[in-house]
Amino acid sequence: MKVAYIFATQRHNISYVLARMILPQLEEKRHGVEVVGMFFFEDNNYVLVDGDVIGERLRKVAEEQNILLMGCDQCCYEREIADRLMTGVPIGCFPDLYGALAGNMPDQVITL
Repeated sequence: MKVAYIFATQRHNISYVLARMILPQLEEKRHGVEVVGMFFFEDNNYVLVDGDVIGERLRKVAEEQNILLMGCDQCCYEREIADRLMTGVPIGCFPDLYGALAGNMPDQVITL
């Protein structure tokens, strides 16, 4: 099964759910499903800023496992971080996400 995650809520999403639950499972190749994409809203986009500790771990896993990482364009512009994201991480809106995942569509989309 292929899944995509949308990180939409603020409370503990990145520091707990991603960094302590999902990411270690992906690093140890025991997550149980193929993750094809992750889309970030609001302050969750800070994990995509170049040099973020969690983001660097995430980038490594994404490169190894062909996981799309994408930030919400308006959220990144509003926070003035659009030009500080890790190399190769695009920003966009839902139509951009759909297009980026078109060749590797998820079976399930999970919003956290």
